[in-house]
Amino acid sequence: MQALIHLWQGFFRATQSLEGLAPLAIRLYLAPIFVQAGYNKLSHFEDTAAWFGNPEWGLGLPFPEVMAALAAGTEFVGGLLLILGLFTRLISLPLMVTMLVAAFAVHWDNGWLAIADASSWLANDQVMAAPEKLERANAILQQHGNYEWLTSSGKFVILNNGIEFAITYFVMLLALYFMGGGRYTSLDHLFGPKERA
Repeated sequence: MQALIHLWQGFFRATQSLEGLAPLAIRLYLAPIFVQAGYNKLSHFEDTAAWFGNPEWGLGLPFPEVMAALAAGTEFVGGLLLILGLFTRLISLPLMVTMLVAAFAVHWDNGWLAIADASSWLANDQVMAAPEKLERANAILQQHGNYEWLTSSGKFVILNNGIEFAITYFVMLLALYFMGGGRYTSLDHLFGPKERA
């Protein structure tokens, strides 16, 4: 048993020089999501601000133009900074706040699941109604559409729009906050303070 422990410790020490790959992978996963989200908000800024401010069919937030600009700028610039691994810990904080707002102000009422899966133990009443809706939609498409072509890229699903993705992104950003941009894989490492040997 002791030999296995030493073998494992030796293997782990040998791979520690690659520790920057984990934050790099997280950064490169999150970056296009945030850049696209920020770009969409900026491209349709008036609509975004209206949605942020309207209490009937939107979020009902105060100062909707300011809030929309902060969200869009944080996502767009934050995504670019994540690509570079520059100010990773710093930009993770406002991005985490953005994800918490998204989870609890936008997606909370829909439960956990992003995609409706009635077989999941996390399914709520809304999700449990999805199979009937999906069955009806498929019947309409089979009767009136080219169903083989429509499903050639994958089957249709019902979007539940729950908090799953926002919370997942929050957890990934939390990891980046504590790990940083990554050893050898970020501008933070290149230009930041060096650890003493």
